[in-house]
Amino acid sequence: MTTQNLLLIDDDQRLADMVRQYLSQSGYTVEHAPNGALGLAALQHAKFDLVILDLMLPDMDGLDVCRQIRSSSGEMGNVAVLMLTAKGDPMDRVIGLELGADDYLSKPFEPRELLARIRTVLRRQGTTVAPMPVLRFGALEIDRGARLATVHGKPADLTSYQFDLLTALAERAGRVLSRDQIMGMVRGREMDAYDRSIDVHMGRIRAAIENDPKNPKRILTVRGVGYVFVKHQD
Repeated sequence: MTTQNLLLIDDDQRLADMVRQYLSQSGYTVEHAPNGALGLAALQHAKFDLVILDLMLPDMDGLDVCRQIRSSSGEMGNVAVLMLTAKGDPMDRVIGLELGADDYLSKPFEPRELLARIRTVLRRQGTTVAPMPVLRFGALEIDRGARLATVHGKPADLTSYQFDLLTALAERAGRVLSRDQIMGMVRGREMDAYDRSIDVHMGRIRAAIENDPKNPKRILTVRGVGYVFVKHQD
């Protein structure tokens, strides 16, 4: 299936890096434009399936960018638009939708919610939504689209939150991650590094996916740091 191309127009480089990394793991290609002018130029020279557009840009109002996109002819004028806003005034969202934006998302947001909204908008547009590749580690398979983990073909007994924790680790297999990093990936914001509830969840995840939970081979504890998912093949 053809990779879907997204354009992010936002001057926040840190956000752009996070969005690009997260969405690339779900089968999308993300191009970044740090201001409205460069974003409009990119749309004139390449085909995109969706634009993620911030309202607060350094050179022009995001609403003006949306207005220019919708007033254009051809593919540029028909591209799907998902607005990002940090403003509390709902009128901005109303105006954006009236100008032709397909959906909006307020900052700060969870990456998972951004992905869900992108998939929903593209589905409404009639665009084939890119499937989320299944992660396979020997007998363990993690189907992110179906939100199901299986071991030797049998479903693992995980809550939704535990599935997200497992996925966050597995997507970064081989990397040592601190507790607050893991929880930030799942909840979309920085968490208290001393919140030990994650240790309880990790124990339950091990009970669901490890052959011997007391001597884990998949999810290892790195003393004083956090956890690492090992690319172990059964």
